[in-house]
Amino acid sequence: MDLSRPNRSPWRRLTLIASLLTCGICQASGQIFISPDSLTGIERFRTILTLENIPEDVLEYSWYRDMDNSTENMIFSYKPPNTRHPGPLYTGRENVTRAGSLVIRRSALNDTGYYTVVVDTGNGTQRATGWLEILKLESDPGISANASASAGVLVEGMDSVVAKCLTNSSNIRWYVNSVPTSGNNRMTISLDGKTLVIHRVSRYDHSLQCAIEDFPEILQRSEEIPLRVAYGPDYVSLRTQPDVFNGVLTAVTGSTVKLKCTCFSRPEPKYHWIHNGSLLSVSEENMTLPTLSWEQMGSYRCIVENPETQLAFYREVTIQPPRPLPAVHREFSISGSLVLLLIILATLGSAFICGMLVYTLIIFCSIGGTGHKSSWQTSP
Repeated sequence: MDLSRPNRSPWRRLTLIASLLTCGICQASGQIFISPDSLTGIERFRTILTLENIPEDVLEYSWYRDMDNSTENMIFSYKPPNTRHPGPLYTGRENVTRAGSLVIRRSALNDTGYYTVVVDTGNGTQRATGWLEILKLESDPGISANASASAGVLVEGMDSVVAKCLTNSSNIRWYVNSVPTSGNNRMTISLDGKTLVIHRVSRYDHSLQCAIEDFPEILQRSEEIPLRVAYGPDYVSLRTQPDVFNGVLTAVTGSTVKLKCTCFSRPEPKYHWIHNGSLLSVSEENMTLPTLSWEQMGSYRCIVENPETQLAFYREVTIQPPRPLPAVHREFSISGSLVLLLIILATLGSAFICGMLVYTLIIFCSIGGTGHKSSWQTSP
């Protein structure tokens, strides 16, 4: 059994061209053949030698190593639908599918060589041979960057990252935050694909990775490089209890006042508190005045500082006691419109009363005159 491979590449190219031409002739004439696309495998991966142009009345598939289909070279035979027989060269990694293809699990470099299949049909036998080459998978690519987690801290919007994929392959993919990227207005990839530049690094850039795909569906990834990006402080705010109105916190002496300074920052910022221009010893985001005194009244300033970005921001609040209520002088006064209304009502009331008096007098006089006249007419 000769497992040596042809060592002259021109001969191999001519053989491949001849195989392709032969396969085309075989396909046209109904002859079985091994697909040329299946004649390359990868070490440690599954390899399938695909059988093409299979007739319908197959009684048995038999696979052999080398170009000789002698009994001692047989790997495996399969009789549809369920009869399988291993041969002398069976290693426990081979199998034959229902379509007659040979499957080799965990392919090894010494699997390289000629393979022959014999197909027994009701009308005779057909035979096909192909050269299988198992390629050694290159090691995973390496990666380097000028700003890894161990190299230092990047500042958002100021620093850039230059990463290199250490490989001889030309089929390179880049991943930022485990998501493939092909470049944008903030990221640039070199023409050979080996260098990725991130301009104006962002707080959302967490990791870098490159990968190569020299063989279909086999993606070899480098290690993942974490990025440390410093940003902030952003959105600095000063929260208080009691609440602030127009920058003023009103509280009585003896009460409890709480101040809390918050922001978004990486790394954690440093806090400084200033009271009426004097630096306090408090270095945390929270400050509590459990029993407010007159001496603690006044202006408070919270300063938030990020030593990595060299940025600092502050917020202020003024604590003061409640203001005394102004004195209220109660005076009785009547508006002009009300005076006019009262005059009208008085006039109307007087007219009404006078009218009633005249009406009553008229009624009284009428009754009195009638009584005297009746009394005069009846006297003798």
